[in-house]
Amino acid sequence: MTTATKTLPAHGTYARGNGAPGYRKPCKCVPCYKAMRRARKQYAVNRQLGRPGLVDAAPARQHLQLLQLTMTWGQICEASECQADNLRSIAAGRHTQIRRETHNRIMAVKAQAPAPGKYVDATGLRRRLQALRAIGWSAQILAAKAGSAEARIQRICAGEQPTVRQVLAEKILKLYAELSQTPAPAGRSATRAKNHAIANGWAPPVAWDDDTIDDPAAQPELTGHCGSDRGYWMHRNQKLPVCPRCEQAHTDWLTERAHLTPQQLNQERFRARAAAASREADLAHDARELMRLGADYEQAAARLDVTRQHLQQALLRHPETAPQQDDMEAAA
Repeated sequence: MTTATKTLPAHGTYARGNGAPGYRKPCKCVPCYKAMRRARKQYAVNRQLGRPGLVDAAPARQHLQLLQLTMTWGQICEASECQADNLRSIAAGRHTQIRRETHNRIMAVKAQAPAPGKYVDATGLRRRLQALRAIGWSAQILAAKAGSAEARIQRICAGEQPTVRQVLAEKILKLYAELSQTPAPAGRSATRAKNHAIANGWAPPVAWDDDTIDDPAAQPELTGHCGSDRGYWMHRNQKLPVCPRCEQAHTDWLTERAHLTPQQLNQERFRARAAAASREADLAHDARELMRLGADYEQAAARLDVTRQHLQQALLRHPETAPQQDDMEAAA
């Protein structure tokens, strides 16, 4: 049985120039000798200045975790000139102290643009694909436009693929920017996509803020009052799937009124539902008045103290009636 020999360190390194007592003789070539002498001199200087040879690995570990967001291990190894196994051990927290030279090499690496083969978190991408399907874009059409397989798009939407390659992520981001403001043409595939999204509780694009859609802790704002009893009734009035936050808020609302008689509770429900319905209609009317005076979505939303997403949804759910119809209703 033969034992595989370990690869010798490269020429021009301290390990090759210093050797390993009992295992490997020092290399006497000029590059190795210079590297060995330079390392020993630096060690003597560090001792005289009171610099420890080993430093805390926490800063390097945090920097490696930051680099991993956009870089592969191969890129980090090439930039830092460190071994991959050693870097992985540092990033995993298996080393509490590392050599000062290793620390300096790691900290000198600057983040690069994501490599095409780098895997990135799919949370924001999943929400974007679900939002596009909520406005009628089928998985088949999205896959064709993104240059991917329909089965992969469906797996991402279903949350079965937690990470996505950077090259596909860029295509999905571009696709969302192009289609998020354009509902799919009417047809069977659009109807099926919308029904599938409703059954799974997927939020449309207007329910997401571009600044928070990638945040795993963010929640869609389907009504502008999600998390409250008013949001619950706005779900019901607009025949939207009730989100878990509004379901819980309504349960708490009922618990607070458990002492009421059935008749009194029904009266409270009627008032709460009526208030939610009139509030959104009034909001849409006031927003249109402001926009006629020159305000845009952002300015109108700020003036009315609501989010832009809520304002857009209110305008969609309460379309403006034709002037002729308004006149006829006023005359009647």
